[in-house]
Amino acid sequence: MQAQPDADKPDANKTLSLILSRLDDMKAEETVTIDLRGKSAYSDYMIVTTGRVNRHVGAIAENVTKSLKENGVKNIHVEGLPNCDWVLIDSGEVIVHVFRPEVREFYNLERLWTRNPAVAAV
Repeated sequence: MQAQPDADKPDANKTLSLILSRLDDMKAEETVTIDLRGKSAYSDYMIVTTGRVNRHVGAIAENVTKSLKENGVKNIHVEGLPNCDWVLIDSGEVIVHVFRPEVREFYNLERLWTRNPAVAAV
């Protein structure tokens, strides 16, 4: 009998849908999903989104993290909550970056991970 590795681990597409739903609920703005399959060995998707101010960024990040935990995602790593300029949520299959608008514009992560930078700028 062959063991099924990570049988209790949520599917990347389900995790992605869950996160996108929470971002929509929290009124996150300008959400972009980048497919990393075949580009990265550590994650399947990256989401880049914006909160209006620090407090909004923090609320989005806390809500997404809580929802992931409630849905069985384990070993979630979160960075940036004390300042809430840029919060990173790493769930394994999906990485979420929640930025304040000016911080997102400065780092422009979409440009680094997309083949056509003009598309990401939209």
